[in-house]
Parts: sequence; C-alpha cells; structure tokens
Amino acid sequence: MATFKIFKLHFTAPLHINDQHDDLGNSQKIVQSDTLYAALMSCLAKNGEDLPEDGELGFTVSSLFPYFQKDKESAPVYFLPIPMQSKQADLTDVTKAKMVKKVQWIDSNLYSSVLSGESLFDGTDSYIPYIQGNYLTIYELPEDINGSKEFVRSEVSQRVTLMSRTGEEDAKPFYVDKILFRYDAGLYFIVEGDTSLLEKALHLLSLEGIGTDRNVGYGFFEYTADSLSIDLPKEANHQLSLSLLIPESKEQLEMLLNSECVAYDFVRRGGWITTYPYMTLRKNAIYGFVPGSVFRKDEGESATAIGKIVDLKPETVDVEITHHVWRNGKAIMLPIKLK
Repeated sequence: MATFKIFKLHFTAPLHINDQHDDLGNSQKIVQSDTLYAALMSCLAKNGEDLPEDGELGFTVSSLFPYFQKDKESAPVYFLPIPMQSKQADLTDVTKAKMVKKVQWIDSNLYSSVLSGESLFDGTDSYIPYIQGNYLTIYELPEDINGSKEFVRSEVSQRVTLMSRTGEEDAKPFYVDKILFRYDAGLYFIVEGDTSLLEKALHLLSLEGIGTDRNVGYGFFEYTADSLSIDLPKEANHQLSLSLLIPESKEQLEMLLNSECVAYDFVRRGGWITTYPYMTLRKNAIYGFVPGSVFRKDEGESATAIGKIVDLKPETVDVEITHHVWRNGKAIMLPIKLK
C-alpha cells in the first residue's frame, strides 16, 4: 500500500483553463501538472525565494484531478484518470459499450483493481452499475434537477470588449467557458518529494488564482492537505502517468514505447510568457504525454517520477529575456499490470 500526500483545491470562483488554441469559448476541466508547477514557481519568485538554476524545486506534482465532496463533513471521493488501453473492452451490448466509452475517471477505491490488471468490463456486468456519467465509482453521486450527476460543469457566459476608450468603434462580444463545481467538490493533486517550497507558494497562489481571467476574479481557491492510499501491484510490466510527461531522452522514449500494450495521447505545450515586460512574447513549444498514458516499465522499478524539466525561453532579436521559462515534464508514475 502506497500513501501519497495530496492537496485539495475547493474553488470559490469560476475557473477557466485555456486549451492549446487559446479559445476562451472552450475551457479544459483539469489543470495539467506543468501549469501548476509553473504557477507555484512564479509565486515563489514573487515571495523573494531564490529559485534553483535548473528549475528543480524538490518535488513532483500530478495534474489536478476531480474529487467529489457533498459537504465539509462528508468523506471526499477522489478520482484518477482511466488508463488508456490499446485493446478496448469486448462488449456486444451497444448500450453498455456507450456507457463504458464515456468513463474518464475511476474512484480511487477501485484503482487498485485497475492497476493489478483486473478487467472491469470484459465478460462481466459487475462494474457496469457503478458507471455514473463520466465516473466509475462505488459511491452514489447526487443528481441535479436535470438528472445529471456531473459535479464539474461547464457554463458559457457572454462578455464584451470595447475596441476603444472613446466608444467610437462598435463593442465586440465574445464568449467565455467557465468551470463551476457543485457542492464542496473541486480539484486535487498528488505530490512527491519535499513540500516545503510548495506550501510556501500555495498560499499566495490561492489568493492570486490559477488559470485564465484571474484579473476578473477567476481561479481563486481554498486548500487543505490530505492523503490518498493506493494498493500498488508488486509485479508490473507497465507504468501509468499521472502527470504531463516529457521523456528525458530519445533512449528513454524508445524504452517507454517498446510494448504492444502502450497507449498514449499527447498535447502541445507553450503559450505566452506571463512576466513583465515579455508578455507579448510566446514561449517555445514542446509536446508532452498526457495523464492516463500507459508505457512499458523495466522490471524492478517501483512508483517513481521520470521525465525532465525543459527551458522554453524563446530566442529573440529585439529583446533579451533575462530569466528561464521552465516547463516541468517530470511525471509521477504508477506501476500497472497488463495481460
């Protein structure tokens, strides 16, 4: 049994997380680990902390995943990403197949079964009744007035940009997709390593907010520490990423992909520099594997962190950027047994 330290974020304001297209009309529902790490590092710099030259703060974080908590007295239900699979469940019932396809998150209480290689859907209906929308959980999630059990919901609102202060040009409407949480639900992340610097930064981050549109009140949260226990398989031939992963080298990438059971997705990371006076400059771009990706694991390796931190500082002709632009691609990995 492995026990991980986690931090729960209960948002007191709407949340907007830009996708790779910077589309305000569409928000991501989770915060990737590299975004969280960069925000924490920025807060440490504002607090006057001396940052390591290599960007290594002594800890590795997962991406932010949903948790459900009906009220402050109730026990939270933590969800983890469903592992990507090269082979899909063999279901002849179309209705059940559609239900299974929608599942994105698995209750941490069932995660040990997943990691040990147990098939949740093939040849049995035992887990089908536990599917509730995008979630597979043994706990009953409450329904809203529309019959939905989705406690992380999306809501689009209209805003207006004035083209000039004089009002001589027409106002331009645009739409913002904001993420709201029902009850006392929110997002949480796992952390491994020394959390002393993290905890110094997290307080300021809760006041500054995370994500886009913080200047209009988005992204503020309250946080508490907790722990999460998962029974890990003793013998596993693959590993599952809980963070955005950037492999350390070509050789490591070849090892990770050297299996017929490997399944993954990746996303482009980049965006704008957020420190003055470089805010009109874009970072260099890099691709990383998303949480839930499954890779080969060498024998004898246990749950650990792999990957690297890269500098995305752009080379410019007109402006010399005086600091690094770190993107953390180190990922927390869990062993998973695949048959």
